[in-house]
Amino acid sequence: MSEERRIRVMVVDDHPMWRDAVARDLEGAGFEVVATAGDGEQAVRRARAAAPDVLVLDLNLPVMPGVQVARELVGADPKLRVLVLSASGEHADVLEAVKSGATGYLLKSASTEELIDAVRRTAAGDPVFTPGLAGLVLGEYRRLASEPAPAAGGDAGKAAPQLTDRETEVLRLVAKGLSYKQIAERLVISHRTVQNHVQNTLGKLQLHNRVELVRYAIERGLDDA
Repeated sequence: MSEERRIRVMVVDDHPMWRDAVARDLEGAGFEVVATAGDGEQAVRRARAAAPDVLVLDLNLPVMPGVQVARELVGADPKLRVLVLSASGEHADVLEAVKSGATGYLLKSASTEELIDAVRRTAAGDPVFTPGLAGLVLGEYRRLASEPAPAAGGDAGKAAPQLTDRETEVLRLVAKGLSYKQIAERLVISHRTVQNHVQNTLGKLQLHNRVELVRYAIERGLDDA
């Protein structure tokens, strides 16, 4: 890959042949596979030691389920991106994965090319979902936004952080469910510029990930603007 630093990936799956094949495909595409694991506890332990950028994670794991792995690791390091690679397309599994911190969900029926593209996009911060699941996830974002937000102890009286017009514009499009690539095309700016605006907005709002960002935007009606 041409980037100054290769994207670090970890593959977690309890089927050795499948796990090895995925790791081999990703290595062949230029990613740095820093670790693999075959059960949930092993995944948490090795991920903490290896510090991957992207965790390619199966949900159906022995010892500890994949959603718990995601919850523990993303809770400890919100910068970690989790791409679920699962045989299940059940809506309940997808929503549980998203609520646990996954930013993408791909079915195992995906092609090698789709997987490689999904890992790249996940590393860049884009939400990646098997076609048909993106609308379901956006609906879940909206449902979460309709629930009372947890109390921010001691911060209630603080003024809302000031976002630039461009940051607000990007946030509005994120809330509508557009990918970073689509936002870049809509605003005629680069993909990297969109990423920078999102990162700046996350920092200003003291939020950790896209789920929290979309919730913030929807609570303020930005998705309807």
